[in-house]
Amino acid sequence: MATKNENKEKPNFALGRENYKLLAIGFAIIVLGFLLMLGGKSHDPNVFSNKIFSFRRITLAPIVVLAGFAFEIWAIMKKPKNAEKED
Repeated sequence: MATKNENKEKPNFALGRENYKLLAIGFAIIVLGFLLMLGGKSHDPNVFSNKIFSFRRITLAPIVVLAGFAFEIWAIMKKPKNAEKED
């Protein structure tokens, strides 16, 4: 008769543990990019503020967000280390 440990199989996930860690890092990069876009509002709603056109909000933040998405794609496509050993 088989024991409980013998009947349990290790679940096969599509991605390895390293891939999930990289996905979390990529998500943090994307969140950082959106946080860089925050701010620039005027204290008085009747007065226009040019702060919204800063380098950080117009150029840097979108580049960081796109880099985060590219990192996410790489994290998904990266071959897990345990799969490389089996080949």
